[in-house]
Amino acid sequence: MRRLTFRIVEVSATARPLVEATISNCYQLIYSSRPFGYDQPTLDGILLDARRCNTRDDITGALICRQDAYIQLLEGPRAKVSDTYDRIRGDDRHVEVQLRFFGDSTDRLFGDWAMLHDPANSWPWSRSEINSGILDQVGVAAYRRLFRDLAQNVATNGTTDL
Repeated sequence: MRRLTFRIVEVSATARPLVEATISNCYQLIYSSRPFGYDQPTLDGILLDARRCNTRDDITGALICRQDAYIQLLEGPRAKVSDTYDRIRGDDRHVEVQLRFFGDSTDRLFGDWAMLHDPANSWPWSRSEINSGILDQVGVAAYRRLFRDLAQNVATNGTTDL
């Protein structure tokens, strides 16, 4: 049996209250990868493909990227999120794709975004840390906190700059 609850959330004094549905079949997935051939046209293609497919599949999320790594959060129905991750793993624009988290979510962090693009404004790790393997050393909590902080900043300030 599916559990459906509603709650009113006020974003700010001037913002209208939002009604968020919490559905027990909402899942989040976080992965990291290294770009293969990172340049603006490649990134534009990834974002265009993601937004088109995610809109079709009821998936939302955010992509944090720079030349040495991608970290992405996908959220939505379990099967659709899983299928999307499988497509990404087969996409030759990504190498060294690593699953970092896949689990239930009580709500969506990026419900208004088919794919938010953060050009590494919220990136907590240096290039030397990335090259030293920090993405394999930090735990799930660090990845989830990264996206919670990004979502809060976008909701509060309307920007990805942290």
